[in-house]
Parts: sequence; C-alpha cells; structure tokens
Amino acid sequence: MLKWIILGIIVLFVLILLGSCIKIVPQSRAFVIERLGAFRTVWEVGFHVKVPIFEQVAKNVSLKEQVVDFPPQPVITKDNVTMQIDTVIYFQITDPKLYTYGVENPMSAIENLTATTLRNIIGDLELDQSLTSRDHINSQMRAILDEATDNWGIKVNRVELKNIMPPRDIQESMEKQMRAERERREAILQAEGQKQSQILVAEGEKQSAILRADAAKQAAILQAEGAKQAKILEAEAEAEAIMKVQQATADAIKLINEAQPGEGVIKIKALEAFEAAANGKATKIIIPSEIQGLAGLAAAAKTVFDTEDPKASAVKPGTKG
Repeated sequence: MLKWIILGIIVLFVLILLGSCIKIVPQSRAFVIERLGAFRTVWEVGFHVKVPIFEQVAKNVSLKEQVVDFPPQPVITKDNVTMQIDTVIYFQITDPKLYTYGVENPMSAIENLTATTLRNIIGDLELDQSLTSRDHINSQMRAILDEATDNWGIKVNRVELKNIMPPRDIQESMEKQMRAERERREAILQAEGQKQSQILVAEGEKQSAILRADAAKQAAILQAEGAKQAKILEAEAEAEAIMKVQQATADAIKLINEAQPGEGVIKIKALEAFEAAANGKATKIIIPSEIQGLAGLAAAAKTVFDTEDPKASAVKPGTKG
C-alpha cells in the first residue's frame, strides 16, 4: 500500500514538473530564457518546452507599442523663463534581449533621458518659440531618444509635448496680449466692413448718377428729335402750302393765257396787285410809268370795259333811241 502511495506521489511530481516545462507564448509577447543564470534564447509566439531546473523564464516582454505619460518637468528657456512641460512617449520593444540586459530600469532611463533632452532643446529657444514650435521640438526629441534607446532594444515612435505651463504672470500677460490682439482684429474687421459699406454706397450713388444722366440724355435726345420732327413737319407743310399757292398761281396764269386777255385786263390786275400792296406794311410803292396818273388809269379802265363788254356798248345807243 505504501508502495503505491509513493509511486503516485512520484507520478504526480513528474506531471507537475512536465507541466512546468511546457510553455505557450501568446501573440505580441516574447520570453527571455536563461540557463543556469546565463542568457539562453528568446521564445516568440508558439509552443515551447524548457529544460526543468536548469532553464527559467527571465523576463516576459510585451512587443506592443506602449505609451508612457511622464510628469511635468521644469525647464528654462533662452530668455530665462521657467515653465513646466510634461511629455508623452510612444515606444515599442524591438529586441527583448537588449531590453532585458541593456539597462537596469528602462522606464526610469527613458524618463531621465526625456527630461535632459527636453531641457537642452528648450534652452536654445525663447518663450514665444517654445510655445509655437511644438512640432519642431517633438521631431528633435524623437530623433534623439530613438538613437539613444537603440542599445536598450527600444524604438521611440513618437514624442508629444502634452502641456506647456508658463508662470502665472506670463500667462496673464499672454492673455492680455491675446485680448488686445482680438480687439485689434475686431477693429480691423469693423473698419473693413465700414470701408466695404462706403464703397458699395459710393458705387450705388455712382450708378444712380450715371443712370440719371443717361435718362436725362435720352430725354434731351427725344425732345430734340421731337422738335426736329415738328420743324420738319412744319417746313413740309409750308412747302406744301407754297407749292399749292404756286400751283394755283400757275393754273391762274395758264387760264389767263388761255383766255388771251387784253392789255387792259393786265393793267387792272396790276392795279389790284398794287392795291393789295398798298394795304400791307410797306411804306414805299413804286408805280410803273405807263399806269401813272388818273387819266392813264381812267383810260385803261375804259379800254378794259370796252374790251370786256362790247355788247353793252352796242346796246346802249339802241336803248337810248
């Protein structure tokens, strides 16, 4: 009975020993293996068996990217302004062996290296440059830290300045400056708005004046055209009246010529013309010599009557007798 108990204990011990020798490395992990206190190998993802008693897992290393937020560090700028800056480091372990044996405390080493690097970079910059050159500072720190941590099996992917905290009096001065700058920009915007408004008003008045002048011009042109057309119509009417008078005169002359009037009729017509002229505004009338004198006029009239009414002259003696 005792024999079976001892055998069971031995079997259980062997199973426990074998179970402790079987190791499964998960994804994104690495095991650093030592044999008798010396580095043996690095186990990556998968199934592994170690030699019992002689081999052991010295370090279980994560290969994922890690983020470390370091506390604020006091730094002094080139113009002697002391401020607090805290940083965030993004790094990844690339060599588990160097990470295990290259440095005693990797996180403390990275923190101290970050602080000294930050002080060196900020010491070459003035306050305004420090506040406006985050990208430049981040790039410089990443390059310096990445190169320095190569011997530790660490790759620094990114470095970010989380907060930059100047002294309180500097912050108040900056706030006043920012308020003044905002007020200045607001005044500039208001002035620009007023300027644009005045320009638009002036443009509107200009266009209105142009339109009024154009309307006055068109009205004057239309008035001139109307006066022109009225004068043309008036002239055409006068010309037509003159043409009708001339035509009537020509027709009258034609009729007179066709009637073959005697010299007496012509003289009577001339006398009528002189009478019409005498009734006008003329102050002087020139009378032809052949009709001067009353005797000449009477003789001319008698001749006309005798010529125009020969029958009356012939009837008068008979009637008398």
